Amino acid sequence: MPLFLSSLDGLFWLTLALVALVFLQRKMHQEIQVVFLILTRQPGITIAIFALIFLPGVFLHELSHFLMAKILGVRTGKFSLIPSPMPDGRLQMGYVETERTDLVRDSLVGAAPILFGTLFLAWVAVDRLQLMVMWDVFRLQQWELFFLGLSVLPQVPDFWLWFYLAFAVSSTMMPSESDRHAWTPPLLVVGIFFALLLLAGAGPWMLANMAPPLNEFLRGTALVLLVSVLIHLFLILPFLLLHRLLTRLTGLDVA
Repeated sequence: MPLFLSSLDGLFWLTLALVALVFLQRKMHQEIQVVFLILTRQPGITIAIFALIFLPGVFLHELSHFLMAKILGVRTGKFSLIPSPMPDGRLQMGYVETERTDLVRDSLVGAAPILFGTLFLAWVAVDRLQLMVMWDVFRLQQWELFFLGLSVLPQVPDFWLWFYLAFAVSSTMMPSESDRHAWTPPLLVVGIFFALLLLAGAGPWMLANMAPPLNEFLRGTALVLLVSVLIHLFLILPFLLLHRLLTRLTGLDVA
């Protein structure tokens, strides 16, 4: 078991990054809406501002569904980026209508936002912001160089544009509940398949041949998501402080 865990430590980091990102994303959305609701005292204006902030991410989210559907030969219908309140109180930021097909294609169409979003974040981190260099410095514990890199990072051309786009995309790329409706059966099939392989004695072969490339992929994906986690941590603190300041000044709060 220790050998198995060390061979797939990327799975641990990926799970940790996903849990942290989901929590921070929901908390960030809540704080942004509360701050603007206290400032404007108009739910309609708050929704409009919120939608504008995350428009690039919502566009990529829905475009991902649309493109994956077209790639897989799934028919599509209406495409909308106009936010609308849901009966349960949640805010639907946009939607694209797709026909229900088989479980595999439905699952891939539903997972498209996180796939395309992760690819976009990887491109921004590696090509636009050159963060792989900083990751190598961090991994080697060269702290002086690492903090020097952080200090000069805003001097990268168009840094704030890419920072904003990375935030907007990463904060809206998680599949919604409706996107995940077809995930359970394929995940069960994959889980049963690997369990049967382990029972058949294929564990050592899998560790030697499948685990290394899979672990590298999981580590890379986790690194991209951790970049998003850091962006959310950087931005959520000002909104938390502003929320509390506005509540103290106005005596208003939103439960």
